[in-house]
Formats: sequence, C-alpha cells, structure tokens
Amino acid sequence: MNQVYEWQRDDYTISTDPARLDLDLIAEFLQQRSYWARDRSRAEIERSISHSLVFGLYHPDENKDEQVGFARLVTDYSIFVYVCDVFVLESERGKGLGQWLMRTVQTHPELPSVRRWVLTTQDAHGMYAKTGFAPLKNPERWMQVGR
Repeated sequence: MNQVYEWQRDDYTISTDPARLDLDLIAEFLQQRSYWARDRSRAEIERSISHSLVFGLYHPDENKDEQVGFARLVTDYSIFVYVCDVFVLESERGKGLGQWLMRTVQTHPELPSVRRWVLTTQDAHGMYAKTGFAPLKNPERWMQVGR
C-alpha cells in the first residue's frame, strides 16, 4: 500500500506521496484555521499523517509545486474509510478543487471494495453531498467514546 499515485487537472496535481507534503502548512492550517484540530499538537498531526493515506493538492508557483490542499484517510483498505482533515486554502476555493479532491480520494485504485466511507463536518455538508456523502442512515447504531 505504499505506491504513489498522482492525478492532474489543469495546472493542479493531487499526489499520495507523503514526502511531498508541506507539514508546516498542514500544521498551521489545522491549528490556526480549522475548527476541528485547534487543540492538536504538531507531534499528533505528524503521527496521524504517518499512519494515514494522504492526499496533497498542489499548484505550481515559481518553479515548484506549492501545496494548496490536503485530505487524510484512516482506512483498512478493505471495509472502512474515515475521511478527515480535508481542506483547500482560502485563496484556491471556488474552483471546484474540494470536489475534485474528494472524488479523487473516493476513486483511489487501492480502495475499490470499501463499502463504508464516513466523515464528520460542521459546515461543509453541501460540498460533501455533491460527492455522494449523505447523513447516516442509522445514526442510532453508531457509538463513540470521547476522550
């Protein structure tokens, strides 16, 4: 499960290569601009990335690719995927990149048999609905432990 995949659209690239990730950008976004990860330490962010299938969204900027988005999957590559830490930088929003990132994530070649994809969101229901996500059919069956 270590093969790197890349997708192109116009000048943008999505890559699963963890070596390309801008950890400073990801940590800054999650800790400063997200509502869901403000209390995560840099070490927790890096550890979560190292144990996940990651997708970086890149755009060329002065002879190098600048990271402009991110998504992380927690998965067993067979039955279950939890989609988390999805973002597109504010400067790149409104171009359909979030939808493209989510569609790319869902069509990853190593995840064709996964039956259950879940995510949580406070404010992006409309965007995720455009890529097939819907409220849980039986939320009463789900349980959690909060720590």
